[in-house]
Amino acid sequence: MKRVSDFYRISGSLPFVNVDLDDDNRLYLDPHAIRLATGPMPFARDAVNCADSFLREVTACVIVGEPDSLARGEALLQRFFEPWETRLGMAATGFRGHGGADLIGSMIWTALTKDVEALVRVGILRQIEDLPLFVKGVDRDITSDITTRLMFGPLAKFTAQMIATYPQFATTGDGVHEFAKQIWNPIENEWTEATVTLPVVDGKPLLLIPTGWARPTLLMSAKRFYETAVLTFAQLEQAITMEDGTLLTTSKDSLREQSGLERGRQTNIRVTQRAFATEQDLLAYFKAFVDGRYEPPAEETGVAA
Repeated sequence: MKRVSDFYRISGSLPFVNVDLDDDNRLYLDPHAIRLATGPMPFARDAVNCADSFLREVTACVIVGEPDSLARGEALLQRFFEPWETRLGMAATGFRGHGGADLIGSMIWTALTKDVEALVRVGILRQIEDLPLFVKGVDRDITSDITTRLMFGPLAKFTAQMIATYPQFATTGDGVHEFAKQIWNPIENEWTEATVTLPVVDGKPLLLIPTGWARPTLLMSAKRFYETAVLTFAQLEQAITMEDGTLLTTSKDSLREQSGLERGRQTNIRVTQRAFATEQDLLAYFKAFVDGRYEPPAEETGVAA
């Protein structure tokens, strides 16, 4: 195992994730954790802006629904090339394991224009972290890959700041080099190319991730949404009011056995739509639940685990 701190001989607390440089790290960039992060600024703010502006543009293409808009929406989603610069995730479950950017983009586009189109049109699905709750095949690995590509610009600027802070990046290994990289431009709402400066280890560029932005699991997952928001709503749907005013509810274990309430994204979609018809936003409830239980991680140390 060769961690960043070991290779560059950096000690003490670290403002970046101390990844293993030789292998995939089973950590995933979590867009909701970044949304809840208090820093570092301006990188956190800019990163969230990139993700939000992108999904606004894509969902606008769904809502307009004209041939040119539909073609543009799908094309925007087909630009998520594998972000191996971070060393995050697992190659077998990320873009490489799923057939590449075109297939992933088309899979998400099909879901947005068919399975979850109703959620898009009423404005429930509007953030990148909402995708894994409803889109089959999008879990922590794909979410992390997509998030990395959307936030590549702010992450590259953060990395440049780390290079300025720690001169070891420029003097160790292969030093630092300039690269032409695809980034999302939230002002132009287009994929563009920018020149970025990154450290290079064993011939491969390294993109640094701020502490707290990557996690072993997503704060917002399909399973967690199902277990909390979906089943809780189903309990209230089926609750019986007793004579003394108390509610008699069906256990979640029993609900899981009912037809139409089995675990899965189709259930998440159906119940979310059913709740919205009664003016209840399960996604907003779920985010409040997640946010209320979120604990920022402790600072990383330069000592390898």
